[in-house]
Amino acid sequence: MPTTVYDPPALPEGTLRVFPLGGLGEVGRNMTVFEYAGKLLIIDCGVLFPEEHQPGVDLILPDFEPIRSRLDDVVGVVLTHGHEDHIGAVPYLLKIKNDIPIVGSGLTLALTEAKLKEHRVRPYSLTVREGQVEQLGPFELEFIAVNHSIPDALAVAVRTPAGMVLATGDFKMDQLPLDGRLTDLRAFSRLGEEGVDLFLVDSTNADVPGFTPLEREIGPVLEQVIARAPRRVIVASFSSHVHRVQQVLDAAHAHGRRVALLGRSMVRNMGIAADLGYLTVPEGVLIDYKKARDLPDDRIVYMSTGSQGEPMAVLSRMANLDHEIEPGPGDTVILASSQIPGNENAIYRVIDGLTKLGANVVHKGNAKVHVSGHAAAGELLYCYNILKPRNVLPVHGEYRHLMANARLAQDTGIPADRTILAENGTVVDLKDGRAQVVGQLDIGYVYVDGSTVGEITDADLKDRRILGEEGFISVIVVVDAATGKVVSGPEIHARGFAEDDAVFNGVKPKIAAALAEAAQSGVRDTHALSQVVRRTIGRWVNQSLRRRPMIVPLVIEA
Repeated sequence: MPTTVYDPPALPEGTLRVFPLGGLGEVGRNMTVFEYAGKLLIIDCGVLFPEEHQPGVDLILPDFEPIRSRLDDVVGVVLTHGHEDHIGAVPYLLKIKNDIPIVGSGLTLALTEAKLKEHRVRPYSLTVREGQVEQLGPFELEFIAVNHSIPDALAVAVRTPAGMVLATGDFKMDQLPLDGRLTDLRAFSRLGEEGVDLFLVDSTNADVPGFTPLEREIGPVLEQVIARAPRRVIVASFSSHVHRVQQVLDAAHAHGRRVALLGRSMVRNMGIAADLGYLTVPEGVLIDYKKARDLPDDRIVYMSTGSQGEPMAVLSRMANLDHEIEPGPGDTVILASSQIPGNENAIYRVIDGLTKLGANVVHKGNAKVHVSGHAAAGELLYCYNILKPRNVLPVHGEYRHLMANARLAQDTGIPADRTILAENGTVVDLKDGRAQVVGQLDIGYVYVDGSTVGEITDADLKDRRILGEEGFISVIVVVDAATGKVVSGPEIHARGFAEDDAVFNGVKPKIAAALAEAAQSGVRDTHALSQVVRRTIGRWVNQSLRRRPMIVPLVIEA
């Protein structure tokens, strides 16, 4: 069913309003706005990466439009952790208003500030850590340690007179984490005793039964793969997955190999992580990739970006032989990450390309080289039972994930009418322990395309898809301004067709006849005549060639 858009009422006094602007029905562009007493608090501000049906798009941002006129009311942007889908849109928000404070842990802010520096934005920032409590306007914030696939992740308890909300951010409950930093279930229990009025909870693995495997189970597998590799090893992962890079560094060191980091974001992020002490680099392991080419093949590991099949990332360029490092027989490629929904085709295309070049490709489907950073169903059930929240709003995930999370909540006794299945733009009001949907904002996609932000529309993307899939036809006709009769043409040129332009000779008389008929009816407007040309050739191409190309007619008066 299509979404029914309707405006929420004015915010009643003593009520907390919550509305997500991204991250629901998708894995990415996470952003949720809280409103109380005329002030706004934002939790996370991330990007979504484009899929194949969005050609030419670099990034997709949350839709800032509902708060654009109220940015003076924003008391801060709280960032739960440093992944792109939670921090990537911060530069675009701060370009609109650059003095909005950003709040987060040490690593999260360091990664965010590095991005902001590239955009020439100097932020006002506040570094926090677990256990800390801060007051931002009418919002009291308590930060709680959670475990994720990046260090220094935080959940946030937001207290207002209207009630307390707990937002987990992305989290799991690894009981033996690599950095020793557990999800703080004691704090969760304390918050449960206090009373959680609304629980915003990560849904990404809600449809996966049981418990997410331990991160430390990956290290030995990576060691085995690297130990057995006869030539070069190339490991692809997210550029911010500090734990995975740590495991690769340790495994390489154990087997006498050196590691070269590939990809601008990988080099930048790991430099930050090492400087702040989140990444421990064994002495002499790292080497510049240009010098790495002088090493024997069995003494090098390349750590690269591109695990999601992104066309411009290092691994895809290797698979297309468009990179200085060309994989070949005897090389081992490890994809040490999960597949973000929607990227499957691109990932398998890269795997096929690398396999065709002779490389041995190791991935989650054939070896335990990655575990998720998100809580599975068993962990979520623990959280519901510990917290016993009054109301639940599943966030972060596609619709099936949100639905699975809602069912888990209901299995633990939370009533269905207090389990809110929302989408981007759904407005939820919390008062007296009751959360209710009161509106639905009109939320769209904001596309970043090169240096343009928000100028590319869905109609533009449809045109691009048609160009890519169906081809392009231009038709130029010169008509007499007085009589409307054809003076010259039609001249037809096609692109993206297997046939020669001569195939269109059969339709030229039909175009001339249609224009003559229009002229007899008194049609002289060149735009109207262009539409006659478009309809005539469009019908002919569809019937004769079974194609629906983009048609650009140009009628010129002489």
